[in-house]
Amino acid sequence: MRPLLGLLLVFVGCTFALYLLSTRLPRGRRLGSTEETGGRSLWFPSDLAELRELSEVLREYRKEHQGYVFLLFCSAYLYKQGFAIPGSSFLNVLAGALFGPWLGLLLCCVLTSVGATCCYLLSSVFGKQLVVSYFPDKVALLQRKVEENRNSLFFFLLFLRLFPMTPNWFLNLSAPILNIPIVQFFFSVLIGLIPYNFICVQTGSILSTLSSLDALFSWDTVFKLLAIAMVALIPGTLIKKFSQKHLQLNETSIADHMHSRKDT
Repeated sequence: MRPLLGLLLVFVGCTFALYLLSTRLPRGRRLGSTEETGGRSLWFPSDLAELRELSEVLREYRKEHQGYVFLLFCSAYLYKQGFAIPGSSFLNVLAGALFGPWLGLLLCCVLTSVGATCCYLLSSVFGKQLVVSYFPDKVALLQRKVEENRNSLFFFLLFLRLFPMTPNWFLNLSAPILNIPIVQFFFSVLIGLIPYNFICVQTGSILSTLSSLDALFSWDTVFKLLAIAMVALIPGTLIKKFSQKHLQLNETSIADHMHSRKDT
């Protein structure tokens, strides 16, 4: 009961701090009225329409308060990652629209790693018993695969990030239970999620330059998106070839097991 209470207190404190950041904005002529944001404070986007609206608001606001937008984005990203809340893909796309393709990519890679490490630490302090209690079979399965690949643990972790046999949020929560060193965990997230972050950020950068949705289906945009996808496949292909030679994997049985547990 104590770990759950402690986790709840941390969650409430972080939620309140993020609420204050998103509502007590430094006033400026670019975000001075509630009409510009639809009568509400800043929000987490839940679809592409909201994402486009939020990116336009923040890009205008950033012209006068660049540091505050950076702080707000980092805080929101770490909040989602640290508490394993879905939806960080929208923030990756937003990073491309706000900060450009390369700064946005660097920022997302660092924030993903730091946020996942915060999740690791929260699980280590408060969540071990909860994770084992609610997901005993999944933890046991991952524990067995980690022990089988202990000599090539870093590459196994990269494989799990590039070809996820279990959700990233669950891997973040279970990592301290599996005795995965925090340094290897951090760098496996930093490197392993580069292709995914690259696709999202580049997509956001492209979408931010479009004047209308019709432009999304132009040949120029389609070729850019295809090139992004091809580049992102290269690291995954190399890791997969390495894994076939050096890692103890049984992808079919693991995937079937995960699906069967999800059905039950």
